[in-house]
Amino acid sequence: MNNNSTMTCRTRAEKSSVWLVGAGPGDPELLTVKAVRILSQADAVLYDSLISPQILDLLPRRCTRIHTGKRCGAHSMTQQEINQTLLAAARKYSCVVRLKGGDPFIFGRGGEELEYLHNHGIEASVIPGITAAGGCAAAAGIPLTHRDYGNALVLHSGHSRFNEFSPCQNPTRVFYMGLRQAGPITAHLLQQGLDEETPVALITNGTLPQQQVHKGVLSDLPWLAQQALSDSTGPGLIFVGDVAAMARAGSQHKASQAVA
Repeated sequence: MNNNSTMTCRTRAEKSSVWLVGAGPGDPELLTVKAVRILSQADAVLYDSLISPQILDLLPRRCTRIHTGKRCGAHSMTQQEINQTLLAAARKYSCVVRLKGGDPFIFGRGGEELEYLHNHGIEASVIPGITAAGGCAAAAGIPLTHRDYGNALVLHSGHSRFNEFSPCQNPTRVFYMGLRQAGPITAHLLQQGLDEETPVALITNGTLPQQQVHKGVLSDLPWLAQQALSDSTGPGLIFVGDVAAMARAGSQHKASQAVA
């Protein structure tokens, strides 16, 4: 290893580092390289019941393991208890991993945990994982999108606070390769009845050091798209929905300082 580099998942001096890590659908070989590297450095890991034993075998022997449960019908901790435990670990350990099945931001309550940490002054980063829909569909040979059969994908939770499953409430819409079609997209969404004040976020060069985020409301989408196109020639995504307001405008992706 380069002597000028230090193997650590700490991203700022004298601060704890917390990572929300997606473990994928179960196969340990579907973990990202970054996830494996951060797990190897963890001092404490809070993990759900869906995490496979093979993935848990990758954790360092020295790290503290905290089982949070969260399997349907057998929760060992409430979400509030998980939040509080995560905060306590962040204040005690240098490298804390919140390990979740699938992807933390797709029905994984990662957004709630990230908000909780930020509200208590704790910086956290997210390592995405292969969501169950993508992993299981690939394993079964099902293309979730196909030019001849389907050009849209809806991921729907099987749980609802009010046992209401249809129609979707506050759906998040993501448009791939849509920056140059922002005008027609805006007109279509407004025609569908979306409020012109619906939050939107445009991300170019996502996950790369030159990542840029532009945010605003639906009525400004064409202008925002022009701004994004003038700032970057890289690929872009358009996010439409209430969660888009949570984006950090103008932010660049924070790469970890760890060196494998």
